[in-house]
Amino acid sequence: MDRAVERGATHVGFIFFEKSPRNIEPDLAGHLADRVRGRAKIVAVTVDADNDELDEIIALVRPDILQFHGKESPERVLTVKAVSGLPVMKAFSIREPDDLKRIEPYIGIADRFLFDAKPPAGSDLPGGNGVSFDWCVLQTLDDSVDYMLSGGLNRDNIAAALRETGARGIDVSSGVESAPGVKDLDKMDEFFAAVERASAREPVSGSAQ
Repeated sequence: MDRAVERGATHVGFIFFEKSPRNIEPDLAGHLADRVRGRAKIVAVTVDADNDELDEIIALVRPDILQFHGKESPERVLTVKAVSGLPVMKAFSIREPDDLKRIEPYIGIADRFLFDAKPPAGSDLPGGNGVSFDWCVLQTLDDSVDYMLSGGLNRDNIAAALRETGARGIDVSSGVESAPGVKDLDKMDEFFAAVERASAREPVSGSAQ
């Protein structure tokens, strides 16, 4: 986390989902978040969390942004935003152009989108599976839609991903790990170096989870 911020990450994500190898308890996440608070945006990543779970996360972590990675409806997003006063990033799994139609009810409601690859067969995780999708799908997206690109990004493909999508934000997790949930500092350095080379002409915000 500290290395990611030192290398230029603008967002740091904490995942609150028991099935994820990156799952963390809110009290520990709060202590870790304090180390980078003010230097990077704190993102709380949840999957269909109920009100009690969100209340605990918000109280202990004090996130800047909530990221919803489940089946949360537009009404749910609106309600949480109104009650918490926090912006919400809504994640969607993408495989083909028709998948982008699902964001339409959320436009003007979600503050930002995150596009990840659909999980492979048998995976219990909605994201963080280390697989990518065909980025050409995003070429049909309206330029006004603000999103972060995720899904299988690593040092070898990030230049192509940025070139093909023009994404203004990227989200990386498994691409900088030596094993699920175990961040590798060398891979992290290599990834950020690749991003710096690829984005020399255009600034790109980044998130590490």
